[in-house]
Parts: sequence; structure tokens; C-alpha cells
Amino acid sequence: MPDQNGDAKTLADYAGKWLVLYFYPKDDTPGCTTEACSFRDEREAIADLGNAEVVGISKDSVRSHKKFIDKYHLNFTLLSDPEHKVIEAYDSWKPLKFMGREYMGTQRNTFIITPDGKIAKEYIGVDPKTHAAEIIADLKESQNQPSHA
Repeated sequence: MPDQNGDAKTLADYAGKWLVLYFYPKDDTPGCTTEACSFRDEREAIADLGNAEVVGISKDSVRSHKKFIDKYHLNFTLLSDPEHKVIEAYDSWKPLKFMGREYMGTQRNTFIITPDGKIAKEYIGVDPKTHAAEIIADLKESQNQPSHA
């Protein structure tokens, strides 16, 4: 998928690192901005835990992602999935309700992916205000777990 600069990215680009892969509904909306800014503010703490990277995915365009990043000085990658293929692959394309109206959209979900590409933890329907702190706590815990080879 293309990132905010139009450069193609794949899961393999993050091999050997922990990956915090989060799905969100729409650039520059209140909840999504809260979540993105908390990841921005905690990016260094997250990176310090196993060289972890943060990547956000929504169905917004590359141009929209670039504007969102520039407006809020986001310091991580956003990927554009307008046909919601990856969003669907991670079971994050769901019926949602807003003001009594039901529609299909992106559920706010996050996945922690291990350096060898396995999903270590799933967060379904997260709270954008507290989610970055939750990720940090869980990454710290996973770093302290003994390896099961």
C-alpha cells in the first residue's frame, strides 16, 4: 500500500521489528486525531521497546494522509487502503453506527505484530484517549516475557 508520500510499503518492510499496526476510520476527525496525536507523543517510548514502529491504516487517500501528518506533525507512517483490502484482511471493516445511521466502515482496531510477523495481541474497538499508554504497557510486558523457541 502507498504511504503518505506515495511510496509502496509491505509488511516485509518491518521484518525484525515490533510493529504497532492500527486501523482508524478517517483522517482529521476528533477521535482519530486524538489517537494519532497520542501515538505521536508516545512514539519515542514505543520505539524504545524492541525497536517498535507505529503504522496507521485508513481508507483515506495518500493526499489526505499527507495533510493529516503535516497538520499534526505526526512522526510515523500512514498507509492508504481506499479499497479496504488490508482493512478487511485484519477483520476491521465492520458495520458501524453513527447518530442512528448504520454503514460499513473501519473499526478502530490495533494489532501488535512480532519481529517475525506473527500477531502477538489484538485490540478491538479501542479508546483513542488511552490506547497509546495501553500499547506501551503491553509492549513492556512482552519484552519481559521469556522467549518460547
